[in-house]
Amino acid sequence: MSLEQQLASYQRRVTEQLQQRLQHQSIQSSLQQAMCYSLFNGGKRIRPALVYLVNSALEGQLTDADAAACAIEAVHSYSLVHDDLPAMDDDDLRRGKATCHVQFDQATAILAGDALQCIAFQWLSSQQNDLAPHQQLQMISVLATASGDMGMVAGQAFDLAHVDQPLSLEQLENMHRCKTGALITAAIQLGILSANREISELSRQSLLDYGNAIGLAFQVQDDILDITADTATLGKPQGSDIAANKPTYPALLGLDGARMKLQQLYHQALDATECLGQRGAALRELAKYIVERNH
Repeated sequence: MSLEQQLASYQRRVTEQLQQRLQHQSIQSSLQQAMCYSLFNGGKRIRPALVYLVNSALEGQLTDADAAACAIEAVHSYSLVHDDLPAMDDDDLRRGKATCHVQFDQATAILAGDALQCIAFQWLSSQQNDLAPHQQLQMISVLATASGDMGMVAGQAFDLAHVDQPLSLEQLENMHRCKTGALITAAIQLGILSANREISELSRQSLLDYGNAIGLAFQVQDDILDITADTATLGKPQGSDIAANKPTYPALLGLDGARMKLQQLYHQALDATECLGQRGAALRELAKYIVERNH
């Protein structure tokens, strides 16, 4: 099966799982409508795919990875809803569609994001999961750490606080290791935990090194695409980072320098999977997909 087929299969799987897990009603139907609008708006599902890919590379059962795949996508979706708000990035488009606060209203978008964050941990802690309680607890810890003030939210806060301010390369990388990379690495960790297998410390560290490399590569390519792609391809306003004078890799290194950085990270990801042999083939293909994607 090619990587494209695997990604499509995992995308369908996690979408079906999300739909099943959201089959409940609230006293305010617009809340669920906004949650579903944000979850099912054409995302690439890279983070759930990483959970599944690592689970498969370690010969785990995909059923044990479903809750983690859904949870990390819910957290990612909540972060995008809040990112788009006027007080944050103030974007009107997300994946070619009106952002949640435009489609509904700001209050509903904030609450939908809050609910998506909460439901992620509800899914991880559900008694319907077949994993042992200590594994579920580890998963909750991994996702909470990656999402909060040591991870994604810290990166978002640093980003907003440094608009119109010059950053060193070290500061920029630290910001994106939190803002984007933390959830990517968390997907790797969740895949390891869901596989329910003993692995060597070398394999574990290699997978984490891979996650760190593709997490940064994902952001570098985003920064490049903000300059080189058009709005229709991106699904969001082209040049929005430049317009907001946000710190980016092209702003710091120039476009050619950012492309060189992207290739360095790509080769780091390839090197990190060498110890996995053929089991790491799909992960190497995913690294290529990340650095070559056009949206």
